[in-house]
Amino acid sequence: MPELPEVETTRRGIAPRLTGQQVCTITVREPRLRWPVPESVSRQLPGQPILAVERRGKYLLARTPGGTLLLHLGMSGSLRFTHPDDPWRTHDHVELRLEDGGALRFNDPRRFGALLWTTDDPACHPLLAGLGPEPLSEAFSADYLQQRARGRRMAIKPLLMDGRIVVGVGNIYASEALFRAGIRPTRAAGRIAAARFPLLVEAIRDVLEAAIEAGGTTLRDFHNGEGKPGYFGRQIQVYGRAGQPCLSCGGPVKSARLGQRSTFWCPGCQR
Repeated sequence: MPELPEVETTRRGIAPRLTGQQVCTITVREPRLRWPVPESVSRQLPGQPILAVERRGKYLLARTPGGTLLLHLGMSGSLRFTHPDDPWRTHDHVELRLEDGGALRFNDPRRFGALLWTTDDPACHPLLAGLGPEPLSEAFSADYLQQRARGRRMAIKPLLMDGRIVVGVGNIYASEALFRAGIRPTRAAGRIAAARFPLLVEAIRDVLEAAIEAGGTTLRDFHNGEGKPGYFGRQIQVYGRAGQPCLSCGGPVKSARLGQRSTFWCPGCQR
């Protein structure tokens, strides 16, 4: 599932070409995504110039003078630029034709993605209003995370994956950040010493920045806006490596189900 680094990689890939372009037409071949594509998109988006392409959590926001297009890649969605005359691929559901003669197509095999439209402040949209701070922003600090963890019996890993606490720290990146910080993912969030939170916040930022720099992580079917895979998978320390030797201490990497997700850690390095 595309997480923050994959979505940010996609944003950086499409923003330079999309920003400043006027949307000439929109074709919706399959409106049945996670939520039905609203008819207001087809009525209001054509003729609008794209002022900016932003990201909030795992949502892409294409701002225009008349409203904002909200797009979520779901489990397997991707965006790619193509020529309007190129054949449509299986699972190409939506196409934006641009004034430069190109087209941007949204492909989503599982149809868990979303394409929505709002004329209000997108920060107030029901899907965005309850989100926590961005992990790469100043709002996500050691003091903030410690306050949100205080008194909680919940394990630290599912806490980090709660979008109401902080956005975009998915399963892979939570596992990798906790390994870098030396914290066992099953440890109760409220029982982590105050001195460890700066290390954890720094580890989260380092992992996400490294993943963005590498173009995200391709474990199944993620490709960026240019159709290229992400290469952060080559830097993974524990995720998906159950039974293999830890790259730091040589002990076996363990795996368990935690919060209905597979969790990986090194008992020797993480306490």
